[in-house]
Amino acid sequence: MTEAEPRQGFWKHYGTRILAIAFSVAITVVVVLNADRMQEMQRLGYLGVFIVALAGNATVVLPVPSMAMTFASGSVLNPWLVGVVAGLGEPLGELTGYLAGYGGSAIIEESARYQRIKASLEKHAFLTLFILSAIPNPLFDLAGMAAGVLHYPVYKFLIACWLGKTLKALTVAFIGSISLGAVQQIFGL
Repeated sequence: MTEAEPRQGFWKHYGTRILAIAFSVAITVVVVLNADRMQEMQRLGYLGVFIVALAGNATVVLPVPSMAMTFASGSVLNPWLVGVVAGLGEPLGELTGYLAGYGGSAIIEESARYQRIKASLEKHAFLTLFILSAIPNPLFDLAGMAAGVLHYPVYKFLIACWLGKTLKALTVAFIGSISLGAVQQIFGL
């Protein structure tokens, strides 16, 4: 056996995992370092909504206020379109958590919450992902990671997230739309 064979075996076995973790960490760092620029995105209209939704959900564990952007945009733009656009960006951003799980299963397996979510995914993956993505909660990163660890098919992951996150984004955008009308009525604007 040559010296190169063990290295090739290592990269063949762990290469995808290492790249997935590196990608996830890089996206999180880029978003956190550019958080001030996220506010500038609101001026871009629907494109800004999409970018902030994507970036806000691409951070693993560290929150970026994409829901605030959806809420505010729903008050000044068409809430239907805001919800749909945010609903498209959010699942794509969640791929970082999925890839982190796919690439680094040993990193998070100790958490009791993670174990409960993973057990739920093993029984009812699509439904669990849909429900957790449809409600605002910090646990979705764990669900995305668990889906990656379980090698749940990425297209099913994206569909479940898209359905749930679009429902959530539409709700938030419409609440933003109604809130603006109420404020304008109260202050006679």
